[in-house]
Amino acid sequence: MTALMSALPVILAQPTCPGDQRAHGPDKGNIETSCSSRPVTCAERVTKLSFLSPFTCAASVPDVTEVKICLNRLKPAIEESCKITSLRCYMLELIMVAGEEEIMNNDTECIMDFNDTLPTVESVVCPPCEAYSLENITIFLERLNTLLENMATLANT
Repeated sequence: MTALMSALPVILAQPTCPGDQRAHGPDKGNIETSCSSRPVTCAERVTKLSFLSPFTCAASVPDVTEVKICLNRLKPAIEESCKITSLRCYMLELIMVAGEEEIMNNDTECIMDFNDTLPTVESVVCPPCEAYSLENITIFLERLNTLLENMATLANT
């Protein structure tokens, strides 16, 4: 048994973490360096299971840099879609309030015309109109105005 143990002075940690397939042993430095981007549990697996398992860090994480870049480019389109959906909800509610209050004038016509110009966005990620809480008219108008300002700012950039 002693002969077997002395025959293994270097443990090949295969594969450790992505891009790191170095030999590790008593004279090869700290075994945790093979998993510097991983939690200590990875180093523990290398230490405990390196001679039992060919996969010491089986749940390695791929490089996400490119996906983050794509997400950052996709995010504005998703947000704009949801803002349009939200604006449509506000316009429909505003038209309903004007009808209930029997307010029919040029401003009401302006709101209806604007609503007719909004694109119909079919989205599964944006909340439906029913998801918005019903507030008093002051809060409703403040939120609508904030949404319009945000959309105007995006349009100007």
